[in-house]
Amino acid sequence: MIRIIVTISSLITIFALNATISFTGTTYKVITETPESATGLNDIYILNSLNGVKMTYSATTTNPVTWYKYSNLGGGYAEEIAGVTQNGKSYTLNITGKGDMGYIIEEGTNRYYCWVVDYSAHQLHLSSLGFWPEQDCDMTELLFNGNANRIIYYTINGQAKELDRDIKLNYYSLSYNEESESYEQTLVEESFPYLNSTFRTTSPLCNTEFTLHGDKYLRQWGMEKSIASDYYNTPTVEAKTSATQTAREVENEQKEETTLGGSAPCEIEFKAICSDAVVYKEWQMATDEGFENITMRINDPITTYTFDEHGTTYVRFMASNASGSCDYVSDTYTVFVGESRLECPNVFSPNASEGVNDEWKVSYKSITSFECHIFNRWGVKVAQLNDPSQGWDGKYNGKFVSAGVYYYVINAQGADGKAYKLSGDINIINYTNASNSK
Repeated sequence: MIRIIVTISSLITIFALNATISFTGTTYKVITETPESATGLNDIYILNSLNGVKMTYSATTTNPVTWYKYSNLGGGYAEEIAGVTQNGKSYTLNITGKGDMGYIIEEGTNRYYCWVVDYSAHQLHLSSLGFWPEQDCDMTELLFNGNANRIIYYTINGQAKELDRDIKLNYYSLSYNEESESYEQTLVEESFPYLNSTFRTTSPLCNTEFTLHGDKYLRQWGMEKSIASDYYNTPTVEAKTSATQTAREVENEQKEETTLGGSAPCEIEFKAICSDAVVYKEWQMATDEGFENITMRINDPITTYTFDEHGTTYVRFMASNASGSCDYVSDTYTVFVGESRLECPNVFSPNASEGVNDEWKVSYKSITSFECHIFNRWGVKVAQLNDPSQGWDGKYNGKFVSAGVYYYVINAQGADGKAYKLSGDINIINYTNASNSK
């Protein structure tokens, strides 16, 4: 045995050799892969079979050429190879039956490093593909029968590395389309460098079959193999949820700084779009974040609810499959309804300057019932308002009333249970069209 002391740090100088390697005796394309520089190797060659194969090195100088081979011990334990034939600058070695092997070709002071893989010793076999009867909700465990083991090569320093066989697993799942607000069936493709007798993949959201295709070497040789499983009934559930509050643009309503809720009544649409395996579905409302005190359950996945009580309500969506073995719980939506307020102005000037203080309106927040009666000084009711967003434009029977003092009486109820019984003066000033008054 001739030992060649090789370290990765020295490879920068010895990689100067611009080698030309060729193979004869094979009817299939020789696949070349370029490994990471840290391996110390220039190339990795994958041959369908080594039977009858010869490997030829074409020298670039007239310096003497010596061949060495090494195994899992690395280049430091390389052995010189006898039986290399020379024809001019071409040096040929019969590698029939030698199996996976590393080669070092020395030309003068330069060296070339490669690893040769005999694929026939790692032939892909796909016998059957199945799955465990009991499955996890997040991952599906598949049962593989066949051979798709690791293909190992060794670096110059004797470190084991793995070739990626790129074995494809195809199956269908569901993906959520934001634009159409629906789940759509999509093809999923995953790649595995090798396969054990059991392996796991993300559980699909729809019933499907799994198909294995491989490997990348057979693919390049036009010999790709495939195998399909039986039909898989998925237990996995998922949902996409949203909460959308009905906008209420009212200038005299006081706003509350909150994402959902604010001034009652708050109308919110809750929507859940579910994956195929969902059977049981429920919106839950509670007074606590832990949902120990659930006050409302709604089975409709799309529902509109009006919040008209002061306080915080926690809302979430829950779904499960037919057996109850897999559940989905949405994020929690927090709805806060603020305390009530009701304030009444005492002066306005209709028909004086359009759009400026020309309507009498209360300022309010979280008022759930409201009734307001407005009288002149003789007790004649000139207006009635049944919603706090409404205002009085200073008219009675279609005409502006005279400037002066008017009176309001309000009965209202707040979302916090507060009762309002208010009364007071309304002063109308700054008329410009008194002749049209009554």
